[in-house]
Amino acid sequence: MNESVSEAGTPQGAMPEPEVPVEVEPELEYDPAAPAPLDVDRTPTGNAEVDAQLDRLGDADHLATDGHVEVYEDVHRGLRDALTALDARPGPPAPPTPYDRRS
Repeated sequence: MNESVSEAGTPQGAMPEPEVPVEVEPELEYDPAAPAPLDVDRTPTGNAEVDAQLDRLGDADHLATDGHVEVYEDVHRGLRDALTALDARPGPPAPPTPYDRRS
């Protein structure tokens, strides 16, 4: 039997392979309201109350943008309370005065 090979490399008379459809993944549409991590580095302050509030900001990464306001307001309230608590703590006693101020 004499089979000749064409330039394309397939024997003459041979059936070409059927094309297999390639599955194309649908492109995801950009949704600006979809959750997206902000990836903002948060450096610890050393104050446990403040650090807890700053870590709470990470919760906004998993929410749609319309849910960020609730997290931001909660964090703001917590930071404000932490600062107010600093004012309520008694400070160190005033240093003694070296002289009598009365004239």
